[in-house]
Amino acid sequence: MPEPGPSPLQSSLPTAAAHFGIHLLGRAATPTETAGAAALTAAAAAAATGAGTTPVAASVPAAGTVAAVAPVIGAASAAGTLPVAATASVVAPAAVAAPASPAGAVVTATPVPGPGFVLPGPTGLGTAALSLARREAAPELPEPPAPAAPVEGRPIPGLYFHPVPEPDPVRVDEVSRRIKSWALDEVQLYPEDWEGEFDGFSVGRYMVACHPDAPTVDHLMLATRLMVAENAVDDCYCEDHGGSPIGLGGRLLLAHTALDPLHTTTEYQPLWAESLHADAPRRAYRSAMEYFVDQSTPSQADRFRHDMARLHMGYLAEAAWAETDHMPEVWEYLAMRQFNNFRPCPTITDTVGGYELPADLHAQPAMQRVLALAGNATTIVNDLYSYMKELDSPGTHLNLPVVIADREGVSDREGYLKAVEVHNDLMRDFEAEAAALAAACPVPTVQRFLRGVAVWVDGNHYWHQTNTYRYSLPDFW
Repeated sequence: MPEPGPSPLQSSLPTAAAHFGIHLLGRAATPTETAGAAALTAAAAAAATGAGTTPVAASVPAAGTVAAVAPVIGAASAAGTLPVAATASVVAPAAVAAPASPAGAVVTATPVPGPGFVLPGPTGLGTAALSLARREAAPELPEPPAPAAPVEGRPIPGLYFHPVPEPDPVRVDEVSRRIKSWALDEVQLYPEDWEGEFDGFSVGRYMVACHPDAPTVDHLMLATRLMVAENAVDDCYCEDHGGSPIGLGGRLLLAHTALDPLHTTTEYQPLWAESLHADAPRRAYRSAMEYFVDQSTPSQADRFRHDMARLHMGYLAEAAWAETDHMPEVWEYLAMRQFNNFRPCPTITDTVGGYELPADLHAQPAMQRVLALAGNATTIVNDLYSYMKELDSPGTHLNLPVVIADREGVSDREGYLKAVEVHNDLMRDFEAEAAALAAACPVPTVQRFLRGVAVWVDGNHYWHQTNTYRYSLPDFW
């Protein structure tokens, strides 16, 4: 399979823009943006009556092709066309339409300068696809260096992914120092003999690679604490360090109250508060969530709680199958993995970036589909890179290659290679849907959030590929 390039968003697929009204266009709108917002509202009103809609075609790239996505609508589609509730007046104020390009060609948008402020978002590899209009006086940032070859690790042959630059080593060192201090001094997360494993997780490198637009190290630490806390719950309650499916529901419920606090009587409130210090996972959840709530908006915090409830439900499904020795069908396994996956991580990309995607924009079905596909694709990456690690663990550890091999009656190698293709299909669907949403809704916070999610997807692959302390590849090639 040809190597894809570094752009995270490559194609266009239709979606409905009419649902995004003027009140969603965010803060600090310029006169140009306000005009665009009025047009967007007019389009929404027209869509509500079935008028003013225009069919828009989508372009889904062939394997290995690269096309940067412009916030414009109109391209040839390999899969047919679907109507999009948006008119030219919706797109015109925020972007300049570009002519249709042949498959694999790079498409860019001509910026429209405005006198007001627009969130610039991240820059560099994996971000040019969703460039926004900037003030004329804004200085141009220098282009980052081309990504260097990773120091260690190799990508899975045939896997669809985008390379990323090496994360900033200064930030990596500082995040690594701070997270270890937090784990040891604030929450007493692990005993001394787990120190090597904690260091081998390389969480600082992971989070810096996934959040290159974080304004400060403090912002990076929001994601880093939550990642470490989630991993502690997984290890201590579910897997490596004393985890068991027996009684998991009760443990997860009590841990979840560290994220979503209990509201009870004055008699029992102190007993609950004391319980949050009872074990390492609850201490980690409580502390990490306190930092997050302090730096996020109420809607961002509630969004995260919701996605963590999804995660915990996925843990429980997998535990139930383990208790009954059930081998799920492939589609059942993928359903479980849509909940037991990385979704809580990219869903906080705006908080870590120092801005907010408004709640009603985040709740749109098109955005929810993008987030679900991103979580699913990144979780299958974990299945593929951790395959050998899980084979060495006791019992049958469910992952996509194992389930495919068992349920479809193929060899281990064939099951693994098919799982690679499942991942690739999910990645292309994610990119197509994200590009469609970017084209249909040229709102600064939407554009920036989509870029952040795409970069998180790429950073997640980078960490799995390079973490040879944890992962090695099977000999299937």
